[in-house]
Amino acid sequence: MKPKKLNAKLLWMQFEDVLAPRLGLSVKERAVYCYLLRHSLVVGKLRLQFAVVAVARTLGLSIGAARQAVRRLDELGALRVLERSKNGHLAEMRMPEKIRAVGLRRNGAFQVAGEIPAATLETTDFLKSWTLRKAIHNRERGACFYCLRRTPGNVKCLDHVVPRVRFGRNSYRNLVSCCIECNTRKNDRPARDFLRTLYRQGRLTPAELDGRLRALKDLAAGKLRPV
Repeated sequence: MKPKKLNAKLLWMQFEDVLAPRLGLSVKERAVYCYLLRHSLVVGKLRLQFAVVAVARTLGLSIGAARQAVRRLDELGALRVLERSKNGHLAEMRMPEKIRAVGLRRNGAFQVAGEIPAATLETTDFLKSWTLRKAIHNRERGACFYCLRRTPGNVKCLDHVVPRVRFGRNSYRNLVSCCIECNTRKNDRPARDFLRTLYRQGRLTPAELDGRLRALKDLAAGKLRPV
């Protein structure tokens, strides 16, 4: 079965405005998904045979980072790995509206499965209960919002992007999951300044810094909604 003709503009808007922020995709995961989409559905193919080594080389990633990105995209349902062999991976790519974590309302707008109603979401105190705090941690998918390192449960915490001493709220727009080290080092500094410090120290690449700064904008705009 051939895929239907794509509206490239709509596809890109769905990816940038809905899929990537709501699934919490990292810069590397975004790059890998876009690359695989470009060589599959965009050119009229449902399935794609690719080698992780070749993807890593083309995107300037380490092989481990590319492999991890493919695994996570598979876990999220953004693609489905059908076969692994010495020739590489055979995968079936999925359009944003077909991904299991994202659905469509009757009016065509996207909705994440289990999403809190917007009116309630904006007034919810996400420090109020363990379940709500866990929703913020889950949104970051086990990575520190600032340095992007994988963060085990015993060394992660919630941080106010705008500190409470500066009247930062306990809103999903102001809370992020991060490692204890970043939480301590950031202290009451503006998040943008702290991210630039991580970049100067070599903890973030230029692309990762750009991605984190965009994530801050998305967070403040209410695009990074917890599930």
